[in-house]
Amino acid sequence: MVADQPISPRHHQNLVTDFHRPHYHFLPPTHWMNDPNGVIQWQGTYHLFYQHNPDGPLWGNMHWGHASSQDLIHWADLPIAIAPTPNGYDAAGIFSGCAVNHNGTPTIFYTGTQGEKHDIQVQCMATSSDNLLTWDKYPGNPVISNVPAESGQTADFRDPFVWQEADAWYMVVGSRIKDVGGAVFLYRSHNLIDWDYLHPLLVGDIRRNGMIWECPNFFKLGENWVLIISSHFGSMTGDVIYFVGTYVDHHFTPLHEGILEYGRLYAPLTTLDEQARRLLFGWVRESRSNEAQQAAGWSGVQSIPRVLALDRQYRLLMTPIAELEMLRGHHHHEGPMDVTHTIPLAVSGLALEIAAEFMPQPDGSCGFSLACAPNNAERIDIVYEADQQRLIVGTISADDTVLHIDAVPHPLADDESLQLRILLDGSVVEIIANQRTSITGRVYSSDVMSNGVRLLGAKTHLHSLDIWMMSSIWQ
Repeated sequence: MVADQPISPRHHQNLVTDFHRPHYHFLPPTHWMNDPNGVIQWQGTYHLFYQHNPDGPLWGNMHWGHASSQDLIHWADLPIAIAPTPNGYDAAGIFSGCAVNHNGTPTIFYTGTQGEKHDIQVQCMATSSDNLLTWDKYPGNPVISNVPAESGQTADFRDPFVWQEADAWYMVVGSRIKDVGGAVFLYRSHNLIDWDYLHPLLVGDIRRNGMIWECPNFFKLGENWVLIISSHFGSMTGDVIYFVGTYVDHHFTPLHEGILEYGRLYAPLTTLDEQARRLLFGWVRESRSNEAQQAAGWSGVQSIPRVLALDRQYRLLMTPIAELEMLRGHHHHEGPMDVTHTIPLAVSGLALEIAAEFMPQPDGSCGFSLACAPNNAERIDIVYEADQQRLIVGTISADDTVLHIDAVPHPLADDESLQLRILLDGSVVEIIANQRTSITGRVYSSDVMSNGVRLLGAKTHLHSLDIWMMSSIWQ
């Protein structure tokens, strides 16, 4: 394994007995993980910080966990980076944020919280003098204390994202305007300490895209600017939404709005690496009960990093990093061929990468069943319906009960094929269609032998199908 230091042996113990635990996605040795934080490449090494409860597998007691990697695939588990200061401005938890290079000094920004309900949220800064291993909180924290008055509320104000322009540093913070909708507020600083509020960068519609906007990312991609937010409706999370547009005189004008993620991926964070790639990480949430998470001893997974781009229609494109290919093992290939019925494939496993290209007829369908039980009752179905122009993902239990189903729009141009990229890893399923429609799911099979793969289709042509068995990053 390529890593900065040995990984905890708890990974190996869990993998032997827990087939729900991923083999090639990152997660800490144990306990809770959620949002990616402070992702940065520093002197060639990638650093991933993340929301972490070091004391148990359920949300609470938020710290920043820390891992590093030379290749974005193999990760070294490192000591906790930031912990709450008792009786301080972040006593109730260290919430999400980002990392920047400030004239050679690693600098992070995060949200500190106070109160039992975390209803006092302030923006804080810390720096490192030992290559990101330990962090010194700025003595004058918090650097931003108050929600802008126009928000009409004081509780939801978090997840700073910072970047540098020619004249100064800028920060966006996720928030809301009471009774209006989610909002992203824009700030400016010349020294990263003193911040002036400018105006809302963008305000949403409470009915259409949520009452709170969390984890904003704002960056230039090609000739345009992209704003990514994670929507929240107060009692539940919504989709991850993106806007593409122009940014002139610090005002953002959207030209296109889209859905980055329809499923279990949430709170993504992006960074620009030394290869000038805009990389996106995301938290893959659980969909099992608290009792099941307690029994497993862990919760939460990080997605495989994705490289972002834009097409001519201002749609956001996502491609799993090329480094993933180093994990490919046994290869299975099919096609070209016409598909008229379900075909069991001579490949199985719960750690697979699948790349497929179909051309369904106008009334055809195609896709896969994965994690199939020998009797095919238990499985996850990924099906494209050409007549409805939609992608459907459904998990079916051992008693043939539909546990969960997502049906999302995925229109294709008249001459456009369906391209599916699927990453199955233990209980995680990442699905990207034509680089632009993403559904991330979870499947908790009842038995390790529920690992079959079936090709689904009616009135469709399979151009090509490639399936690789994936190696574990923990061996």
